[in-house]
Amino acid sequence: MKFAVIVFPGSNCDVDMYHAIKDELGEDVEYVWHDADNLDEFDGILLPGGFSYGDYLRSGAIARFSNVMKAIQKAAEEGKPILGVCNGFQILLEAGLLPGAMRRNNGLKFICRPVALRVENNDTMFTSMYEQGEVITIPIAHGEGNYYCDEETLKKLVENRQIVFRYHGENPNGSLEDIAGIMNERGNVLGMMPHPERAVDALLGGADGLKLFQSIVRYWREAHVVTS
Repeated sequence: MKFAVIVFPGSNCDVDMYHAIKDELGEDVEYVWHDADNLDEFDGILLPGGFSYGDYLRSGAIARFSNVMKAIQKAAEEGKPILGVCNGFQILLEAGLLPGAMRRNNGLKFICRPVALRVENNDTMFTSMYEQGEVITIPIAHGEGNYYCDEETLKKLVENRQIVFRYHGENPNGSLEDIAGIMNERGNVLGMMPHPERAVDALLGGADGLKLFQSIVRYWREAHVVTS
């Protein structure tokens, strides 16, 4: 499986994402600059964290107009796995690939520490390696991770099981309904504020994030089995 790590001006978690895929997962991966117009050669698209375009206006608000977003939209329509982490999640929201919006954390302070997450839906291409209701530890690092949506959108998220991760035990940023990660209705676009790419090796403090990437690869391989 071949992954693309999208690099925007101001991305700073692209190296972490590349390491997780190349060194821990053992899959092919390339950096792709924000001005690319074609992602057809890639099987999975990863939008890393950071401060794209300096987070001017709003986090992700300028990045959503980058040239590469048209290719990401096309990949989403084709059903390819797309993962946006932290700033990547914010970009997906701004681009309309996921519903809702991000606000400043409660307390208006940047938060950087491990948090507990509960797997709300393990029947997805991103979470099949986890148990339903499993509690995992993944680090966060954000100033605008307070997820919000209107009541109608929240109802749809719940009914369609689009809420993939919730904060467990404590809500670090005030996010609505403890939401830490959601996917689109089709189930191939996931946005989450915690950083699974920073939890892929015990030397980094834990490997709970590795199963997310393993789930993507397992899904892709099962979908591309050639039957004789």
